[in-house]
Amino acid sequence: MGIRRMNTTSPPPNAEARHQHALELRTRYDTGATVDELAQSTGLSHGTIVNRLHAAGTAMRTPHETRQLRADEDHVVARRRLAASLRVRYESGATVDTLAADCGRSARTVRRLLIEAGTTLRTPHQTRQLHADENQVAGRQQLMTTLRTRYEAGESVPALATDCGCSLSTVYRLLHKAGTAMRPQHQPGAPGRRTARPP
Repeated sequence: MGIRRMNTTSPPPNAEARHQHALELRTRYDTGATVDELAQSTGLSHGTIVNRLHAAGTAMRTPHETRQLRADEDHVVARRRLAASLRVRYESGATVDTLAADCGRSARTVRRLLIEAGTTLRTPHQTRQLHADENQVAGRQQLMTTLRTRYEAGESVPALATDCGCSLSTVYRLLHKAGTAMRPQHQPGAPGRRTARPP
């Protein structure tokens, strides 16, 4: 009497599980995965993957279409990265024209990218005001530096005030903001003594 062999093959998954798996494979395939990548990640054969994709009604791509899809995805990622970079620079004060010149795109394209990145575009008046404020700050900083240099070279505050058309208090304030080491102010001397020059 022969020995009866036991069936050690795992029972096939039920139809509902196969259908669900086929839909998952289709989702991954439609978002750019290849048949070979699906086979490698699932441990199924190339033929099984193709069969399940067909069962899920998947529109199969040619190799060229797969390459094009991936190129498009790379383009989307690069576009989002560029848009984010443009937004940072724009919100720091750069103009659309400056950004367009720097990245080699048209001003219209730059505006579209900024909007895609969620940027609130400035009006022409707001741009002019922003640059006027920046120029004012830069000019004030330059004046502070000049006053400090001339004061530390020996010039007096009254002479600096007369030269730059500012009041004495304004010159003192700018010198203090510039971190200038002020000279002690001399008081008028007693009668008969020579009065020191004002600092």
